[in-house]
Amino acid sequence: MTIALGLFCIVAFLLLALPIGFALGLAGIVSLSTLIPDRAILALMTKVFYETTANSIILTVPMFVLMAEFLGAGGVAEDLLLACNRLLRRIRGGMAMACILAGTVHAAATGSSSASAASLARASFPAMMKAGYQPALAVGAIAIAGTLAIMIPPSVAFVLFGLMTETSVGKLFLAGIIPGLITALGYIITISVLLRLKPELGPKPGYEVQVSDRPENKGAVWPMMALIALILGGLYGGLATPTEISAIGAIGALVISMSTGRMTRHGFIEAVAATMRISTLIIVIIVGAHFLGYFMTFSKITDAMLAWTAQSNLSPTSVMLLVVFIYLLLGMVLDQGAIIILTAPISTALMVKLGYDPIWWGVVIIKTAEIGLVHPPVGVVLFVTSAATKTDLKTCFLGVIPFIITELVILGLLLAFPQISLWILH
Repeated sequence: MTIALGLFCIVAFLLLALPIGFALGLAGIVSLSTLIPDRAILALMTKVFYETTANSIILTVPMFVLMAEFLGAGGVAEDLLLACNRLLRRIRGGMAMACILAGTVHAAATGSSSASAASLARASFPAMMKAGYQPALAVGAIAIAGTLAIMIPPSVAFVLFGLMTETSVGKLFLAGIIPGLITALGYIITISVLLRLKPELGPKPGYEVQVSDRPENKGAVWPMMALIALILGGLYGGLATPTEISAIGAIGALVISMSTGRMTRHGFIEAVAATMRISTLIIVIIVGAHFLGYFMTFSKITDAMLAWTAQSNLSPTSVMLLVVFIYLLLGMVLDQGAIIILTAPISTALMVKLGYDPIWWGVVIIKTAEIGLVHPPVGVVLFVTSAATKTDLKTCFLGVIPFIITELVILGLLLAFPQISLWILH
């Protein structure tokens, strides 16, 4: 009965259009009031606020977001796309593939899929239209390239998962590298297959054009590669903690963006303002989710799920697949960050007790979140891409359908072969 009360409170507050962080927090407090005394609730509130804000790992969230915003304000994605296009433009569909490759490199220096998609859209969509791509394939490639930032480290999503499950963020970052690269390769293969089956979706062979016609844009990619080497080398070389490397990366992104000559005073202010908005939203959601998490702990939801599993005679594999399916459904209607913050502690505890590795499970959850970023009807990255390219949402949704199929195939591989994620850790 208490579990039903908690779920009812969440749904009710969301229907009242409360911000999701406040909805989670209020639902947790109201539900806790049926289980523990008011004084205990006040003590828990104090504990949650202190532990959340005093945790040094939380600082990685605004720093990685700031890194992405600085790179976007400096137009770094344009240089990446120009360099990648020079490499691939002789291949059929090379410009769309260049967008995927640029998204992969961009993801390795940012932790925000929305910021990555917006940067790629501004830099690549006009040139892809000029080259003769159909809008659906163009926006589909741009949107799906943006989602790579949630899997390829450094990723804010992995930071959130680590925070909520007390899992090593460094190991999560390492585990995301190979799945992220396989995903990017899958996208490139999808583009090649699409253009073979439906040549009308792209330009005729030899019609690819450069991403930027501005003579001053030389497409220098070495500053971004230096930033990536600094971030990954510092993190995995043991020279800095994730918190420290995120701050170093933000400073590096600012220096690179200023060196391009495209970072304006207005752009700098907008980048800082956007970082403050996004970071505040994430932290409020984390605090609210902790309140709800305490309710779930006191109501013993995880124990109830394990008891149900034992009584249902379902195998651990069947339970795991059922939970993955639920994540895919949730990704269709809820914000991905909120899903991770709200559900990761419960599902991870369940999977660990069933014998699964928490690092592997983190990669699986992030993969379902990656799919949710472009899956209708919510698909946040699709809305960002639609706004940046001024393309209607229907075209955007149609454009990502082939890539979603590829995503589901890769998710199946990650589920069937956990060593894909864990090999790099051994």
